[in-house]
Amino acid sequence: MCGILGVVGQSPVNQLLYDGLQVLQHRGQDAAGIVTSSGKTFHMHKGSGMVRDVFRTRNMRSLMGNAGIAHVRYPTAGSASSLAEAQPFYVNSPFGIVLAHNGNLTNTEELKADMFRHDLRHINTNSDSEVLLNVFAHELAARVEGFELSVEAIFGAIEAVHRRVRGAYAVVALIAGYGLVAFRDPNGIRPLVIGSTHVTGKAEYMFASESVALDCSGFSILRDVEPGEGVFVSFDGDFHARPCAKEVRHAPCLFEYVYFARPDSVIDGASVYQARIVMGEKLGEKIRRVLPQLDIDVVMPIPDTSRPSALALANSLGLPYREGFIKNRYIGRTFIMPGQAVRKKSVRQKLNPVACEFKDRNVLLVDDSIVRGTTSKEIVQMARDAGARKVYFASAAPAVRFPNVYGIDMPTRAELLATGRTEQEIAEEIGADAVIYQDLAALQEAVHSVNPALHEFETSCFDGQYITGDITAAYLDAIECARGDGGKKDENPVSTQMIDLNLNVAEQNLM
Repeated sequence: MCGILGVVGQSPVNQLLYDGLQVLQHRGQDAAGIVTSSGKTFHMHKGSGMVRDVFRTRNMRSLMGNAGIAHVRYPTAGSASSLAEAQPFYVNSPFGIVLAHNGNLTNTEELKADMFRHDLRHINTNSDSEVLLNVFAHELAARVEGFELSVEAIFGAIEAVHRRVRGAYAVVALIAGYGLVAFRDPNGIRPLVIGSTHVTGKAEYMFASESVALDCSGFSILRDVEPGEGVFVSFDGDFHARPCAKEVRHAPCLFEYVYFARPDSVIDGASVYQARIVMGEKLGEKIRRVLPQLDIDVVMPIPDTSRPSALALANSLGLPYREGFIKNRYIGRTFIMPGQAVRKKSVRQKLNPVACEFKDRNVLLVDDSIVRGTTSKEIVQMARDAGARKVYFASAAPAVRFPNVYGIDMPTRAELLATGRTEQEIAEEIGADAVIYQDLAALQEAVHSVNPALHEFETSCFDGQYITGDITAAYLDAIECARGDGGKKDENPVSTQMIDLNLNVAEQNLM
């Protein structure tokens, strides 16, 4: 999962892009990058780490221009430790293009082979985003007549991308001397929203993974980029949009509403906060229906994402709501941290129990989901150590039993706590007296009730149904094998070293 931004303004946009990345930081903490455009020149700065650590005043001063794109990275394909895979990516032909991508392609290896054999393009990293950039660049070059680029050529290139590329992708890109391009996969799996504002009577446009970036920058929500749609905004502010895929279906990722998105965001017309409130109400209904015998004294959220659901659940059951854990806000998300050892160690640094809220009580802990279970197990033990008599654990999402291949880092079935286990076995594994999961139909209805126009969702991590129709058992075995090998030290590191073509100096001017 990553966060992307794109802006076409009437004045310098470097501060807008920086501020937007700050509020999208939850979508990726591995790397950050900004590219701005001034005339036909790109100005780039990117690096590993948090937004506040990557950019200094001297970097911001060099990011000149009234248009730009930006990215925060959470690695789902390629190497988490490679600076060469920080985005945006750049290619010099045709015209010069920089691109930022949120999602994950499912036919990357096939595309790489096509790039080499037919398109004669070199892919320098293991990132599927670089592959996507080169596919778009190749298709754009094939449609250029003479020295000029037409709007028809841009939309034709996007149409070709949709024909060739499979998987989940939301994209913003700059074409030197022309403007900003945005498009979204034909299933609409990954979010992309358009905002606008007016400065001295002229329109400015912002594209972002979540509406919160628009809110914090003074832009009003215009609409979402539709599945399979292409949008082009010239540097003069002319706005063009067109459907670019023959077959589309609107099936946003359900996990965005459960966990990834900020509660103050609106994604595909549905308030994330309202959806999480309804999730809690429906979970309360299930507990009354299925486990009425539970003797619960108090309901507590696992900060922060589960707070709305826990509050609604407590109200639904007529029980007290208490904040039993205090979060250290200077520790990053454990879900994003690589490695079980690091994740386990970080839990006690991140959360601390308020002992008086647990002492001699039967507590119902509410979390947004249970993925690997490492964090859940630690939290249950912390509750017991703080004096809880019984500890029940409720998940606002269904059991995660299958890998996600569309941009969420949970690819191996062996890592998923719920794979091959019953709810009783899961409770035993994490040390809880009982575990309660949301039903998938109830979760879908929760989001649908907030925006009735949403009828279908990408739910593969819950039910194993992959919406792109190209995921086989062999494919899943291959990515699990690759993930397993990825943790081993290479005996010959030279064989896997990637050439760093343009990142020896993170700050560049690219013609």
